[in-house]
Amino acid sequence: MAGNDDRRDGTADWHQKLEHIRGGGLTSDTNQTSGMRRFEAISGKTVGSEKLWMGRTHVGPATNSGDHHHGEAETAIYVVSGHPVFVFAEGEEEVRLETEPGDYIFVPPYVPHREENPDPAEEAVVVIARSTQEGIVVNLPSLWAEVDRT
Repeated sequence: MAGNDDRRDGTADWHQKLEHIRGGGLTSDTNQTSGMRRFEAISGKTVGSEKLWMGRTHVGPATNSGDHHHGEAETAIYVVSGHPVFVFAEGEEEVRLETEPGDYIFVPPYVPHREENPDPAEEAVVVIARSTQEGIVVNLPSLWAEVDRT
């Protein structure tokens, strides 16, 4: 296992400490999109992660987020509560994925989308994991906006 013992503090990689982020300790000091609130838990900034971002998103009752994408990041979403609708463009049509608690959504890199919460009374809450250490958010004027992949 050459290389695993080369940390500056002299400990092996497998002797690093675990990080504990309490639910009440999430920060909103991350990139945002109109109509939703993102809270960051795991990132390069918060715990020193190198390949992962994780957090929670809230969309209020009868609210839509702005259209956006997450750059090079793959995004996995777990629906905790509410019935959020995930909207993306396929050709000239809007496709709507209606969800319920316990469902998962996968968003490939650079895919424009938005979250909608049609419920007039209940907030929608989802947990998000991304394949990058920071929360990349690129806000767009529409689902059909040209996406810069550079």
